[in-house]
Amino acid sequence: MIGIIDYGVGNLFSLKSSLAFLGCEVIVTGDGEELKGCEKIILPGVGAFEDAVEKLKRTGLVSLILEELDKGKPMLGICLGMQLLFDKSFEYGEHKGLGLIPGTVVPIPKDQKNTDNGDILKIPHIGWNSLKIIKDDPIFHNLPKENYVYFVHSFYASGCQNNLLALSDYGVDIPAVVRKGSLYGTQFHPEKSGLTGLNILKAFIELSKEDLG
Repeated sequence: MIGIIDYGVGNLFSLKSSLAFLGCEVIVTGDGEELKGCEKIILPGVGAFEDAVEKLKRTGLVSLILEELDKGKPMLGICLGMQLLFDKSFEYGEHKGLGLIPGTVVPIPKDQKNTDNGDILKIPHIGWNSLKIIKDDPIFHNLPKENYVYFVHSFYASGCQNNLLALSDYGVDIPAVVRKGSLYGTQFHPEKSGLTGLNILKAFIELSKEDLG
């Protein structure tokens, strides 16, 4: 059973549908006891950092997240859900994150140029981008060499090199996949990233203690 944390941020239908397509039993819930009973947990998120972190704290689920991670339970943060894992964000002010992975969330610099044609890159970063894997990991099982994933964001994680598994180029290196222990994060939306995204979700579903050891 996969538990998707429902804390009032984002449309969770496509994520639930993708997991169900993969044959996974899934529940969308804000109930701590139900999440404790799940084998793995996903923290999604869209919107503003400050609003999301405050809503998550109001659910009382932050302590549960910490407890389940201490037990080694696999967890995945997606998009804004990944950004919440870091120390702080500078999205319209300075806001404290969950502090689970070292790093800060900062704006994508303006006026960055496309290395292919020299055009100024638009912000927010919306659409498909190539995924460059820099460290082998079980989350990438069965992926071909060329992969494209779907992004929707204006901010990105900085200072997380020690936990970086994959990145994408958008004028600057965008951390696309991070990991610390049993905790993963993807800046892109795997549920909107076609076969590559489905393969990453499938690998997350199938993670074992041996994979994480």
